[in-house]
Amino acid sequence: MDFNNFLSAYYPDTSYGGDRLYADMIRQARLVERCGYRGVTIPEHHLINILLVPDPLQMAVKVASVTHNIELITSVSVLPLHDMRVFAGQVVQADILCEGRLVLGVGRGAFAYELARMGKPIGESRERFDESLDLLMALLDREEVGWSGKYYNFEPITVMPRPVRPIQIMLAALIPEAIEASVKRGFHIQTTPLNATLEKMKEQTGAFARGKAALGKKGEHLRLALSRVCAVTTDEADARRKLELAYDYYGRFHNVFTGPGIVEHGAIKPLPLNQTMEEFKNSIIICPAQEMIDRLKVYEDLGIDDFIMNVNFGQSAEEGLESIERFTAEVMPHFRTSTVVPMNAAKRVTV
Repeated sequence: MDFNNFLSAYYPDTSYGGDRLYADMIRQARLVERCGYRGVTIPEHHLINILLVPDPLQMAVKVASVTHNIELITSVSVLPLHDMRVFAGQVVQADILCEGRLVLGVGRGAFAYELARMGKPIGESRERFDESLDLLMALLDREEVGWSGKYYNFEPITVMPRPVRPIQIMLAALIPEAIEASVKRGFHIQTTPLNATLEKMKEQTGAFARGKAALGKKGEHLRLALSRVCAVTTDEADARRKLELAYDYYGRFHNVFTGPGIVEHGAIKPLPLNQTMEEFKNSIIICPAQEMIDRLKVYEDLGIDDFIMNVNFGQSAEEGLESIERFTAEVMPHFRTSTVVPMNAAKRVTV
């Protein structure tokens, strides 16, 4: 099982400033490369102060310019918000500038609040996504593509420049049926149980395994990436404080994901969760090192290829870096990965 860091760009205090926010994400990217992580994932969201990267391809190019080897995954580019005739060329350009390290994660969008305000209601997002994905693949694969669909109608065009290599595509899916169907189409998968139970995650990983098995040898290369809020704690007081921060984070997340979408001046209002703190504690991974090792061994046994850790749930930038260092030193050595963790990787360097 490999490890990945989510550059999730969250700032509950919006006076913090975008310049500091993105500088923090770049520092994390440089640190996790040194620590032997396989890659970083980069979200796309708009108009809100959570997962705030309006242009993940632009961020990927920036991260590529200050790193050497790590994989750069969009998590995810929201296809219904883009015109595929423009977006396809942007993807090709980003892949060239990232020198082949880009993996294009795509999805239909999760937050009704932002989709509605961008003129793409969430009720249309499935249809828009399906047509957009088919069109994107056609534009990347072929020249002189014409289209007649519900959302696109145009005469033949050729996206320029042409890809210099096949673009890897990874689909975001939460529902087991969607995961299995997407794998059978030959896509890598990103998923998360959010703050749901282990049983929910087992349903997701089981769906991936069924889809992959159905493909036989053709599916051997497909990967399952799963993200969680994650932090290795030092003592009970540290754990309690970080759990409270994560509880507030998910209160904001679910406000725009499943809730009413109450946002003021770009800041999402935190709402109470339908979980007690004890239930919440058992559904995320904020715990001492040995407990984290034991819990992640279950993930490894379930066949998860890439564990994406999100340390950006409200703790400070310095604490985020410390979380990465502690995870590298105390947890990663207990897992076999496809990357090599350098000696003294968890010692702080200037990043």
